[in-house]
Amino acid sequence: MAKGKKWVMVKHFDGLPKRSDLEIQEFDIPDLKDGEILLEVSILSVDPYMRWWSRDVEEGVTMTGGVVGKVIESKDPSYKLGDLAVTRVTRGDGWVTHTVVTAEDVYRVPPYPEGVPLSLALGTLGMPGVTAYYGLLDICELKPTDTVYVNAAAGAVGSVVGQIAKIKGCRVIGSAGSDEKVKYLKNELGFDEAYNYKEITPDKLKKELEKLAPKGIDVFFENVGGEASSIVYSHMNRHGRVGICGTISNYNSHGDTTPKVTEFVHHTIYTSIKIHGFVVLDYADKRDAAVQELIEWVKEGKIKYREHVHKGFESMYDAFMDLFSGKNIGKVVIKM
Repeated sequence: MAKGKKWVMVKHFDGLPKRSDLEIQEFDIPDLKDGEILLEVSILSVDPYMRWWSRDVEEGVTMTGGVVGKVIESKDPSYKLGDLAVTRVTRGDGWVTHTVVTAEDVYRVPPYPEGVPLSLALGTLGMPGVTAYYGLLDICELKPTDTVYVNAAAGAVGSVVGQIAKIKGCRVIGSAGSDEKVKYLKNELGFDEAYNYKEITPDKLKKELEKLAPKGIDVFFENVGGEASSIVYSHMNRHGRVGICGTISNYNSHGDTTPKVTEFVHHTIYTSIKIHGFVVLDYADKRDAAVQELIEWVKEGKIKYREHVHKGFESMYDAFMDLFSGKNIGKVVIKM
């Protein structure tokens, strides 16, 4: 029987994941049943949500995540050998070399403009891009007159949020974790303003926002959490909208060490701010429409992208850790 490889969480993470918490194991690739498809994985994804997901599963499970793969065997007449597919986020196993799926577990990879890498199916033209698209346009009810603030702005989701907001005519402010990322946001992606949150700490943020957003903030796309978010809330305008997509600042912490968002409730009440948490799964039935518009924006040069690429299945752990050290600009992907 043919063999595959998988990354298994053998021990729950305590704080930052350790290499010893994970193990590469071989597995038997099962024979296909009617309606099943075997994908040979060519590109894998690591995303912050995987750290949060790990809290709610048993030890011994395969790490979750999206992959792009080629059909190498099929017992579904709608998929033929050589077809390309990207797995849905709800698909259980992700850190694998091979995976057996059904048509309900995958999306077809649509034609991309010339020169656009297939790996964007896991980034700008995949789950992160769709998250940004509906989180901003639907959850945050974007208007052309809005001032938009997004944190983790150089990441896979935040970088698309900012660019969509600019396409729609908004003023955009972003925060990121290095001067290099700040330059990338302003010089390449067209953000109006950006700052390094390691230099502009929460105690300095109020004055910084008064300078960068003198008319206040209408939309806050939240990816981080923590005390800095409290300051952002206090700078929001009446009837502002907040889309809570993630809280990466506390994914590796627990108890008294967890970063808190403290003084925001009073301001939220008296300025009638709408706060809405969401996950991209809420928009599974609308995914294709978003992807098609994102493809057009990429083709037109209105959305730019950068990827942080690791090579080889064995590099999955290192790629995962780059998410939490802030090394990446754009989407982190692993190419086999």
